[in-house]
Amino acid sequence: MKYNFDEICDRKNTDCYKWDLAPHIFGHEDIIPMWVADMDFPAAQPMVYALTQRAEHPFYGYTHPGPTVVDSVVERMKKKFNWQIEPDWIVFTPGVVPALHSAIRSLTHPGDGVILQEPTYHPFFPAITESGCQIVKNNLKLLNGRYYQDYDDLESKFLPQTRLHSPPRIKTILFCNPHNPVGRLWNVDGITQVGEIALDNNMTVISDEIHCELLFKGNKHVPFASISEEFEQNSITCMAPTKTFNIPGIAVSSIIIPNKKLRDGFNEIGSVIVSGPNLFGYTALEAAYRYGDEWLDQVLDYLQGNLDLLMEYIKENIPGIEVIEPQGTYLVWLDCRGLGMGPAELGRFMLDDAKVALEDGFIFGETGNGFMRMNIACPRLILEEALQRIEAAVNKR
Repeated sequence: MKYNFDEICDRKNTDCYKWDLAPHIFGHEDIIPMWVADMDFPAAQPMVYALTQRAEHPFYGYTHPGPTVVDSVVERMKKKFNWQIEPDWIVFTPGVVPALHSAIRSLTHPGDGVILQEPTYHPFFPAITESGCQIVKNNLKLLNGRYYQDYDDLESKFLPQTRLHSPPRIKTILFCNPHNPVGRLWNVDGITQVGEIALDNNMTVISDEIHCELLFKGNKHVPFASISEEFEQNSITCMAPTKTFNIPGIAVSSIIIPNKKLRDGFNEIGSVIVSGPNLFGYTALEAAYRYGDEWLDQVLDYLQGNLDLLMEYIKENIPGIEVIEPQGTYLVWLDCRGLGMGPAELGRFMLDDAKVALEDGFIFGETGNGFMRMNIACPRLILEEALQRIEAAVNKR
């Protein structure tokens, strides 16, 4: 089936967070919302069919993941990443964010340290602090338009002289791959260095890989836990079809925990603070993994075209903004420091002058000051209009 992603679908008056709330959140009616991670593309037709069929069965009682749902995750990991997992390693949750809360609480005690690599996905911060833990920063380095991990700094967190000024114990790291918001895909060497530092220092890795199937051309994702049995037994991997197949409103994720002790701890905490997905979540997950690839392949081609357009347009027409070219996700990190604005001023400029709602970079940590995150998963005409608005606003300054 051929999908038409150029079609502009009216999502207003559907209780859509992205479009219906944008005027109220940002104070403008004529706003192009490009901040929240939600594609403006209809879901794959096989998923719509599966959900419709399930909705027609007039019983919506308590549910559980049946064997075909579990098998679809096992088969997906093998097919996409050559990672052979066991069915009992999988714990289903209503989204990755609640899973992060459960994972941190199962691995730490109040006062322990959790490592973050800023700039990073902003819900990571409350996942740590609301667990009573302390944030330990291992910030990414930006060199020549590309982000890198700082392994020397990471190792230094465990040196005796450093620990005098750190939390008493660093128990885990929130590792994001592909990285949100900078779009960096960490390769095997980079993943391995983090994994070995974690093993050497009794630190468990929580690996958020929710964007792992949203990759631009020439890139291949390697799950952290697939590299070695030691990494497998020292990690909690968070995956979901929700970003990949544009079903974030159907909250479902698969958390893969090979180590039984870690899994039991996760389940013990999770049973208190989160429930499982609803029955439509299980239906959507299985349909996406079994029948969604034709749609996904076309989406990835379209996103590549959007990225190419964005990079060329900004380079040629909007001085003061530099695109940090992503390897994965449909979220693009824009370096706007050349515009010479403060963090709050930058966001208001985009809203008030350009009438484009982007995600403020500073909410991803202090290293995000002067940056903005843009969602390019939209019809090309919308992206073009947004770029033209930003260009016009910059030229009027």
